[in-house]
Amino acid sequence: MAEKISFQDEIQKNKIKSFFLIIIIFVFFIILGYIISAILDPSYFFVIMIVAIIFSLSYILISYYNSDKIALASVKAKPASQTTHREFYNAAENMSIASGLPMPRLYVMESHQINAFASGRDPEHAVICVTSGTLERLNKQELEGVIGHEMSHIANYDIRFMTLTAVLIGMISIIAQIFLRSLWFSSVSGNSRDRDGRVQIFLIILGIVFAILAPIAANLVSLAISRKREFGADASGIKFTRYPPGLISALKKIKSQEVSEKDKHRFPKAVAPLFISDPLKKKISGIFATHPSIEKRISKLERM
Repeated sequence: MAEKISFQDEIQKNKIKSFFLIIIIFVFFIILGYIISAILDPSYFFVIMIVAIIFSLSYILISYYNSDKIALASVKAKPASQTTHREFYNAAENMSIASGLPMPRLYVMESHQINAFASGRDPEHAVICVTSGTLERLNKQELEGVIGHEMSHIANYDIRFMTLTAVLIGMISIIAQIFLRSLWFSSVSGNSRDRDGRVQIFLIILGIVFAILAPIAANLVSLAISRKREFGADASGIKFTRYPPGLISALKKIKSQEVSEKDKHRFPKAVAPLFISDPLKKKISGIFATHPSIEKRISKLERM
């Protein structure tokens, strides 16, 4: 018999793992900066850092404060009706009471898939969007399980957390690109004429390798954070519903559903990671996946 696990322990464990993963991204940022400053003039690198931070923060802040509008517009979602979508409102109201969070704004997008996502920079500006297929094919307990999962993303400030991750990755990518392009337009040895030539060559090679690999590694860490946040939302969702079979049954239906190519086109790639399950049904697993496998998620939930 599988060992039982506490949803409280699972929530805490995933928060700690996410915290350490974001520290790893920050370490990539520091190492890249150190290597480049050892090759280029320190004052030149300081300028690069400022440019990278300004560009990255500007882009992310615009996205952050408009994340809900961008996501809803991209899937052509419409406001839910309190009469037509009564079950949706009831489930959201129940989960709002259980979580102690404000009632989010509710939206529905046309799709036969069973899927949903939450967005918004904080609980006061949160939205939850479900597909029409979710409302048609899930019963009350299953729908509450899905809404509980999405309310958990709001409660855990996952949008804010992933925004911080995106800022760090953006800065790493910009600094790496500026450094690589600078090698083509300037001499990097002017600040170190007294330094051994072989050491300088080694640093340049190390800088190029790290500038290429650091953004890739940071993105892989970001995907790992995304997967941990999904596990955390599952566990927090159970905390709100106090009924694991509801979310388990919903995930089983999601796993077994057939998705047409036409229906996949309703979901832009940019917002696919927001959903409770990958709506594009990409056959990607392991470190390259945005979501943990549904089998693993169900296995953990069944032990709670």
